[in-house]
Amino acid sequence: MILVDSSVWIDHLNGVMTDAVSRLRLLIGQQQLLLGDLVLCEVLRGVRSEAQARAVQARLQEFAFVTLADRDLAIKAAANYRSLRGRGITIHSTVDLFIGTFCMERGHALLHSDRDFEPMERFLGLRTV
Repeated sequence: MILVDSSVWIDHLNGVMTDAVSRLRLLIGQQQLLLGDLVLCEVLRGVRSEAQARAVQARLQEFAFVTLADRDLAIKAAANYRSLRGRGITIHSTVDLFIGTFCMERGHALLHSDRDFEPMERFLGLRTV
């Protein structure tokens, strides 16, 4: 399965065409896509009105919903942060750290357009689409 990051959903919903958005549009209806709770929060926090929030929620309801954070994942995410920090790399977003760790631990690929995931790909084995 593929978890889609907020960086892609936001561009998709705003009509911004990127390589990741093109891939997303090809995958919709062809592959099971996952929507994470923290991703949903990031997407919804950027909308300007309650009406727009309801519309976005309605559009995203077709995708499988998953909870990204629990105690074990928090411990593993922190270990991943320390591992990267030991290499001189700082992941700036705790949410991205959770998303990447979730994907690695659950065997999912990630569709994103966010540079915070690149070190996770390179040094920790995060699979991307």
